[in-house]
Amino acid sequence: MKTFTQVYAALRRKNKGQYALLSGCCFFSVLLITAYACMMRSPTILSVLPEGGDSRKQAMMVFVLAVIGCAVFTTYAAGLFFRQKSRETGVFLALGASRRQLQAELGKELAIISLCSCAAGAMLGGPLAWGIWQLFRLFLVDSQEMVLSFDPEAYLLSLVFAAYVAVMLFLLGGRAVRRTNIIDIVQESHTSEPIREVKRWYGPVGIILVAVGALAGYLMPSFFVRILHWYAPSVVTAVFYLPALVGMYMMLLHTVVNGWRKRHKYRDIIATSMMKFQGRQTVRNMLVMTLLIAGAYFAAFYAPMLSTNSAYSFASRPVDFEYHWRNDQDLPERSEVEALAEEYGVDITSWQEVDAVTLAGDGYVEIEQDNGALGTTYATEYREVASGATFFSESAWNALTGKHIDLAPGTCANVLDDEGGSDYLSGGDVTVVTNMVTGESLPVTPAEPLRYTMLLGCYVLDDEDYAAITDGLTDLWRESWVFFNVADVDASYPFAKALFDEIVDRSGEEVLQLDAYNLVAKALAEETGEPYDFDRENLTALGFPAMEREDRDSTEFRSYWLYMPQFRVLDQNDFVTTMAVFLMLFIFIALICFAAVIVIAFTRCMTIALTSARVYDDLRHLGAPNAYLFRSVKGQVSKVFLVPAIVGTAIISAFYVMIMYFNDNRFTPGEVAGMGTCAAVTAALSLLLYGVYRLTQKSVCRRLGIG
Repeated sequence: MKTFTQVYAALRRKNKGQYALLSGCCFFSVLLITAYACMMRSPTILSVLPEGGDSRKQAMMVFVLAVIGCAVFTTYAAGLFFRQKSRETGVFLALGASRRQLQAELGKELAIISLCSCAAGAMLGGPLAWGIWQLFRLFLVDSQEMVLSFDPEAYLLSLVFAAYVAVMLFLLGGRAVRRTNIIDIVQESHTSEPIREVKRWYGPVGIILVAVGALAGYLMPSFFVRILHWYAPSVVTAVFYLPALVGMYMMLLHTVVNGWRKRHKYRDIIATSMMKFQGRQTVRNMLVMTLLIAGAYFAAFYAPMLSTNSAYSFASRPVDFEYHWRNDQDLPERSEVEALAEEYGVDITSWQEVDAVTLAGDGYVEIEQDNGALGTTYATEYREVASGATFFSESAWNALTGKHIDLAPGTCANVLDDEGGSDYLSGGDVTVVTNMVTGESLPVTPAEPLRYTMLLGCYVLDDEDYAAITDGLTDLWRESWVFFNVADVDASYPFAKALFDEIVDRSGEEVLQLDAYNLVAKALAEETGEPYDFDRENLTALGFPAMEREDRDSTEFRSYWLYMPQFRVLDQNDFVTTMAVFLMLFIFIALICFAAVIVIAFTRCMTIALTSARVYDDLRHLGAPNAYLFRSVKGQVSKVFLVPAIVGTAIISAFYVMIMYFNDNRFTPGEVAGMGTCAAVTAALSLLLYGVYRLTQKSVCRRLGIG
């Protein structure tokens, strides 16, 4: 006679597929989290993602989403495993086995599964990250600075997630064994969660709620700031997205119970009834899948949209090289630049050098009133001296841009981007211009805005007005601007890097400032005796990065230095490096989310097969043809798989389009090109999901014996 342990081992061998699925999911989740953590915590990556910047925040948000995605699909895989073991657990209990015996055997299994799968995932996560990084270096950018290094803290994150997997397995396993009602355990796989009647208006109302929630969630922060003068906490603005979540649930309920097409009352009655009786858990699963698909596409869209838009801006830039400096600095003059170009075999084809100044303009400033747990409120106050900006004469503008203008005396033109947008970045119109040295003021009338992206945020004055208002300015307030082109810009990278290094080396610490630094704001702070937030000595305490020469090759420095040159070939190379990082990070999150979706959908569909096996046997005995049974299975599997894919894809695509438009109330050519690239990504990933759906459909039919 076989012992209990021998019988249990025999059942384990018979059901090795269940163990393989659970072990594979645990291994895959820990592997992905470890690899992602190794990349995210790598000093190489962190040098590209500025401290406190949006990109680093997005990377952290993506990591949190990755953890949630892996946790969700691992939990669902474990749920399916214990659901399938419920019958043998009940049989053992009915035959007299003690719960202690079952817990001991299950504990051994779970210990082996969690230890082996998690350890293997953790050990292989680092090599996986390194291998993927090498592929990106091979195809995108290869330099000594992009050698991937690892931070040991990454493995602490991996250990925490592995601990979650192990604890989750033991908790769910203990719960499965502790059931007191043997009949309930035996019938675990046949339980149902019926949905009551769902009105047909649920679907249309759900769509409306999704649209309202998305618009409210995106637009309300701007409403709070512009209308209420209130910087609300993130939790407050997040609340406005809740209608979208409710709307998605209502849409999915309607789809599961009613569908969207008019059909014969009795044609799909079996499939519809089955979905209804398993509806609540099914709809919850579909909602999670929809959110994960939306998150995956959000990650997948980010890099293509950024890369396409940026590539377009680089290609459309009218000047190859631009740099400017404050006149109290000793920066390379034309003769030095030409000598350096000759050294590197670069032919300079054109050169324009003009003067510019920093003047004060009038406008409204924000005065903080309350900064507490409910956010920050502020009031606006008009001031004749509000902030500083760079001003050119019309002659200097004509020389730099090649665009001839003739401003009327007493007028001032604001410079927008090439498309005439980005007015929120330009500083707006001014009506009073002030010389901060002499105190002289010049009333001006706003002229028709000019367009030139490379000078966005600057202003242009009539020549005579410019000469009058700038009289008496010291070198502290005067600048020199240089535009020049070369014969073969793509081959000029060594020259561009050498010139950039020369500019940084010859810049004094007084100009190694964050791009938010403003001479006028500093002068106003000194007048009142208050510290200026953007002084170098105050930056670190306020959480801002300080500009240091040794950090010149970091994305942080090149993105935020006040006097950062615009060298086309240098910017393109830096962008490729940055995009390599973003691409890897966001590919990982997309991979994790899609993996979670596939596992959840597969497990749900296999649960349908498990709970419906007896029904399909009865239908087969009653003479139902295979074609009818196949159509019934297809109707259920397609809803579980395809509906979340369609809803998630549609919602995130519409959300992206909304963001692009409301960013500046237009679609730029770069944004249109980016959306085209995103559409191609969507098509490719949709084909992948469809392929998995077909394989899952075949697996369910095979489990149910449908040919």
